[in-house]
Amino acid sequence: MVATPIGNLSDITLRALHVLGLVDAIGCEDTRHTQSLLRQYGISKPLLPVHEHNEAEAAVAVIERLQRGERVAYVSDAGTPAVSDPGARLVAAVRAAGLSSMPLPGASSVTTALSIAGISGDSGFVFAGFLPSKAGERDHAVLALMTEKRAVVMLEAPHRMQALARALAPLGQRLVMVGRELTKQFEEIATVTALDLPAWLDANPQRLRGEFALVLHPAPDAAADNDSARVLQLLLAELPLKTAVRLAAEISGAPRNELYEAALKLKSDAE
Repeated sequence: MVATPIGNLSDITLRALHVLGLVDAIGCEDTRHTQSLLRQYGISKPLLPVHEHNEAEAAVAVIERLQRGERVAYVSDAGTPAVSDPGARLVAAVRAAGLSSMPLPGASSVTTALSIAGISGDSGFVFAGFLPSKAGERDHAVLALMTEKRAVVMLEAPHRMQALARALAPLGQRLVMVGRELTKQFEEIATVTALDLPAWLDANPQRLRGEFALVLHPAPDAAADNDSARVLQLLLAELPLKTAVRLAAEISGAPRNELYEAALKLKSDAE
């Protein structure tokens, strides 16, 4: 199972190139896409179509080759196979046949997105992949994320991105790191609140082009909310509102816009 670049072809590993040049055949999600990658590095091998619509049947042909002593690599169109891409059923079938699979790590949109999300702590993360396409099921999935204390990594296609943004909007001030076209020529990275995500997309038509990897920041801890409110209250007693908000955000890590609204309310209540 060979990971391939998620965009920039220079992200291929030396080990991947060695193995792709060594094997007898290469199973792939899309033969045209894989042929383009192999041509870039001067590799020519028989290609076996193994995609979501034929994976179970194609696995039989791969197993027959393996049983004859051949070496077969499998690649999806981008990133690591079997992670929101075909490959898992192939691995399961190979294992059921008493044969083994070997992982070759490499580019992954999941870890790429997490590396630029700026989320500290040791709470881990959840990989949600593509949320359901049906509105009701998608809304139910988002509802389950409202109290999620871990970061949530999601993937989305351009034609469904606006629907996902609208579904996430009820999460309000939760931060969302948006990675569009990661590692590619028109890469764009931004961090906005869930509430502002639909407007951010609508602000530029180009933002609806390309593949998306998103990281939803963890739900705020109630104790942390209380701490940030106390810090803000103490600073407001000594400093101008904007200065107090800025320092409270730096000290507590709470979103500045939330603290600003809280500061206005505290000032109003005090008058």
